Amino acid sequence: MLAYIARRLLLIIPTLLGILLINFLIIQAAPGGPVEQTIARLEGFDAAAGGATGRIAGGGAEAASGSNYRGAQGLDPELVAEIERMYGFDKPAHERFWLMLTNYAQFDFGESFFRDAKVTDLILEKMPVSISLGLWSTLIMYLVSIPLGIAKATRHGSAFDVWTSSAIIVGYAIPAFLFAILLIVLFAGGSYFNWFPLRGLTSSNFDELSLLGKVADYFWHLALPVTALVIGNFATLTLLTKNSFLDEIGKQYVVTAKAKGLSPNRVLYGHVFRNAMLIIIAGFPAAFIGMFFTGSLLIEVIFSLDGLGLLSFESALNRDYPVVFGTLFLFTLLGLLVKLIGDLTYTLVDPRIDFESREG
Repeated sequence: MLAYIARRLLLIIPTLLGILLINFLIIQAAPGGPVEQTIARLEGFDAAAGGATGRIAGGGAEAASGSNYRGAQGLDPELVAEIERMYGFDKPAHERFWLMLTNYAQFDFGESFFRDAKVTDLILEKMPVSISLGLWSTLIMYLVSIPLGIAKATRHGSAFDVWTSSAIIVGYAIPAFLFAILLIVLFAGGSYFNWFPLRGLTSSNFDELSLLGKVADYFWHLALPVTALVIGNFATLTLLTKNSFLDEIGKQYVVTAKAKGLSPNRVLYGHVFRNAMLIIIAGFPAAFIGMFFTGSLLIEVIFSLDGLGLLSFESALNRDYPVVFGTLFLFTLLGLLVKLIGDLTYTLVDPRIDFESREG
């Protein structure tokens, strides 16, 4: 198993290189980069019009002449060259990519183009919000969905199954951000009750509270956004759990176990559980990363939570490439590590699985 873990960790390196290279090449073709946006501001245009000041086809960001940028006409070529040097676009693409890889190997993501701060500091500043939303939402979602899915599978066709399926259909049909708006209207001073805060991860007097008060304040602020994420995302996992257990319950080995006189719980948790849970474990890395990043973007906006999802989205709009690539590197690395943990969890659920012998 140690050899398998070592191989998987080594495989992370070329995977990261490939993902960074592909995205780097895509970025080179995208119009409206930081140089163009700065030129647009100097010319008096809104930054949102950066696409209209994009590169002439085939020009590339590496060009050192102002004539290669739309909107640069009339500007001093030395000024345009200085803007390129400021953002590092005075170097050829391959040099910039190699310099980026060298810095990333030391976890140095550079400085933001537009926020006047190091990318590492920005990520660390936004990390508590994203960890809070992703961790608690995923944990609660699995704690709710798996027992509910098992209960539905064992009571398939009963009144309990029918009524819970109705609730699941509602959760599946309505996205999380609509649930967030509904919760705000009901419980955050929208039209009815004013029980929960609407913005921030903690209160303004957080530092003055006792330890118990800080914990209560933290979960008080998280209650609505985490509830919205759980309600908007638990349906798929619940149905997956139910269908997985139903499929296993109908197999011959279950019939044989029952014929031997084993109790229903012994059959369910001693035989069915480890086989049915494999497909659920397989989906955990994608669910965790999705909840950690993309799934919480609108929730962060609605509840005024300044996390990594919002940071990455705004950076992509502003073409803040150091932040874009820094967060991309972080989430890719985290996703690969979580995937490895998911594979190792297979062996805990079903010891018969041996990845090392399969690769051998």
